[in-house]
Amino acid sequence: MDKNTATEKNTTIIKNATCTFCGCVCDDMELTVDLDEKCIIKSKNACVLGKAWFSEHSVDESRPVALIDGKEASLEDAIEEAAQILVNARFPIIYGLSDTTSEAQRQAVAMADYLSANIDSTSSVCHGPTGMGLQGVGEPTTTLGEVKNRADMVVYWGCNPTDCHPRLSTHFTVMPKGMYIPNGRKDRTVINVDIRSTSTTNIADLFVQLKPGSDYELLSALRSISRGRRLNPSIEEQTGVPMATIEDVAHRLMSCNYGILFFGMGLTMTRGRHYNTGALHLLAADLNEHTHFVVKPARGHGNVTGADTVMSWQTGYPFGVNFNRGYPRHEPGEFTTTDILVRGEADAACIIASDPIANFARPAIEHLKKIPVISFDPKPTPTSQIARVALTTACYGINVPGTVYRMDDIPIPLRPAFESPFPSDLDILKPLTERIRELKAH
Repeated sequence: MDKNTATEKNTTIIKNATCTFCGCVCDDMELTVDLDEKCIIKSKNACVLGKAWFSEHSVDESRPVALIDGKEASLEDAIEEAAQILVNARFPIIYGLSDTTSEAQRQAVAMADYLSANIDSTSSVCHGPTGMGLQGVGEPTTTLGEVKNRADMVVYWGCNPTDCHPRLSTHFTVMPKGMYIPNGRKDRTVINVDIRSTSTTNIADLFVQLKPGSDYELLSALRSISRGRRLNPSIEEQTGVPMATIEDVAHRLMSCNYGILFFGMGLTMTRGRHYNTGALHLLAADLNEHTHFVVKPARGHGNVTGADTVMSWQTGYPFGVNFNRGYPRHEPGEFTTTDILVRGEADAACIIASDPIANFARPAIEHLKKIPVISFDPKPTPTSQIARVALTTACYGINVPGTVYRMDDIPIPLRPAFESPFPSDLDILKPLTERIRELKAH
């Protein structure tokens, strides 16, 4: 870790730090840390979201490390209480994992195995259909470095990276000059496909506005043209896109040198879901008969890609994994957390680095309030406030080292800015898993 102590204040500079706010996981941050106040006062190279992420994370040492039923408790007592809750449950669930290190994610999978529990990440409510789609048709993948150096065609489909991933366009995909893209933006064509105009529309050369829920039909039309077939004129009414525009987009895609299809929850969380993502991957496969095309999801949380990667590596499945038969099973809709909670099946929940009370459907929230909850979080949240056991943890990337995965599946090391008096998720999960193993053995 490179550190240069500033002279005017008790500060230090952390070079090449990693921002874990979104899936871009930019690792060229230069952080100025106030060692007395234990906070970051400057974050060079960060986008507006990254600056807010760094500036808002200070350490409140007055907070207890653990609460049991709202009362302050020791970490040891909290771990014992959490272990007893999970071991005595008939159908415990583990959920979250997208804002913690891959080392902690791996430990959570081991804990789920010991408990014969259900484990799921936030992928099930965002890009779960991505994994389901590519499992059926394959994935023409790439890295952001290749996109920067080679892509002359960038398509944003159902996503708004200008607001959600500000440096994706400025640092990787649209603006930067690359080895084979010497003029940067001037050498690239940008197409934005969405149901409404967004901030990303302003940077696009062509905006294609389609009817809500007609992504699959438009993707199928583009596939048909790429395969030399004629379109039925009814496609205009189905998608709301003129035939001439569809043909123009198809020919632009076929005539580029290197194209990338980025997609977001506008594709995965609308009608069609995994059929949409499967069709997008098949479109890339068809375009590869004419040129070179790749596909990448624009992932949100800092290590949600890591959650999918670790779970796939450990269990064979990316999310929604159930161990209650002694081996991993995967069935979206049956073993995904919101569905389990809506059906009222879970009788205990361990929520790691997530806040489902703030964003789940009301029936799921109401059931979560009825069962004992264990929460891991650096800050107070609606979920931690209803938790039987609330554990205060250090923030990954800011206080905790480890590994996270960028949205293009590249592992990135974390270089923390300052220490926290609170334990990391991994520091708690290790003794919690060990205690569960001991209780299960007896």
